[in-house]
Amino acid sequence: MHMKPESAKARRKAPLNTPSIFSDNAIKDIAGALTVLLADVFAVYVKTKNFHWHMSGPHFRDYHLLLDEQGMQIFNMTDDIAERARKVGGTTLRSTGQIAKLQRILDNDADYVTPEDMLAELRDDNLQLIRSMQEVHDLCDEHNDVATASLLENWIDETERRVWFLFEATRQVPQGA
Repeated sequence: MHMKPESAKARRKAPLNTPSIFSDNAIKDIAGALTVLLADVFAVYVKTKNFHWHMSGPHFRDYHLLLDEQGMQIFNMTDDIAERARKVGGTTLRSTGQIAKLQRILDNDADYVTPEDMLAELRDDNLQLIRSMQEVHDLCDEHNDVATASLLENWIDETERRVWFLFEATRQVPQGA
């Protein structure tokens, strides 16, 4: 079946009109905040995989496996964040270009990063994610979006666990201890 070009063009401009219990302002605020959070989550995911692929040194296996596990956990958040933005009635990311425009987590394109610096940088990035998720949670509380707030609480807990593991993996043992 061949469609007329004007009907395809009209469909591309048609609003999504997802049914929602939230006001237009709440939809804009929540979906917008989730989209920016999603860009940051993708940035942390890519950096985690970058460091996973480029890990070296005497703790290679342990760190390589740790970052693989953390990368999977971070990636698993992405679909839920995007779908939540859609469920509340908004839209979300459409391209890697949009991720690059919105992300607040800095990339690391260095040719070489020490294992300790990799883990410390990821620890700090995950701490930044926690702060961002807490801000989105506060916004959800303002709009009485308990479902998104509940998801955020679980992601905050998972992220705190990643921070803890990254911190412990880089803890320096005092001499003579």
